[in-house]
Amino acid sequence: MSARDFWSRRRAAVEAEAATEARAVAEIEVAEREAALADRDEAELLAELDLPDPDTLGAGDDFKAFLTDAVPARLKTRALRRLWLTNPVLANVDGLLDYGEDFTDAAMAVENIQTAYQVGKGMTAHVEELARQAELKAAAEAGDVGQADQTSLEEDDGAEADAGMAEAETEDQDAPTLPEQAGDLTDLQHEAQQQASTIGSEEEVSGVAPSRRMRFAFDGAETET
Repeated sequence: MSARDFWSRRRAAVEAEAATEARAVAEIEVAEREAALADRDEAELLAELDLPDPDTLGAGDDFKAFLTDAVPARLKTRALRRLWLTNPVLANVDGLLDYGEDFTDAAMAVENIQTAYQVGKGMTAHVEELARQAELKAAAEAGDVGQADQTSLEEDDGAEADAGMAEAETEDQDAPTLPEQAGDLTDLQHEAQQQASTIGSEEEVSGVAPSRRMRFAFDGAETET
């Protein structure tokens, strides 16, 4: 820490200590004055300070005379209560007023500031806008769900169609073609004709039908012819 910083902090500490002592002395003086005036009548104090009765003041009257240090605290309180009653802006504070308790509004707010509050309607426009946005969001979500369901149905139909085509192709591959069936029938007919011609040739060559044996049975003997 440099010597300059040390003396700067030391000087600031001394000034703060002096200000604290001055406030303490002022508070003691005020307390003593309040104690001395506590037993005196308010009307007498008003006449001594040349001030009107606070209850007789109305809108537009000057209340600054009651805010000096010479006026007791009880008279200041009466004057401020009367001021609050005579001024409608102070008597009817709107709790929904934007920046109603921001005493720096004049220095911080921009010109022509826009607010959602409307006289006689409150925040109705803001609430309606929030409701409209919620409806749009719900409609968009419902549209996405419907589109997803339609896409799923189309995919299922496409899958079923592909499965049917694959099954039909398999059956076509397994089933014999018409030329193959015709060839098989021709071969069977040719074999049948060959068998028939072979049997006919054997009968023509022999010329005599084969002999048949007859068997007779008698009591106690059996004869074969």
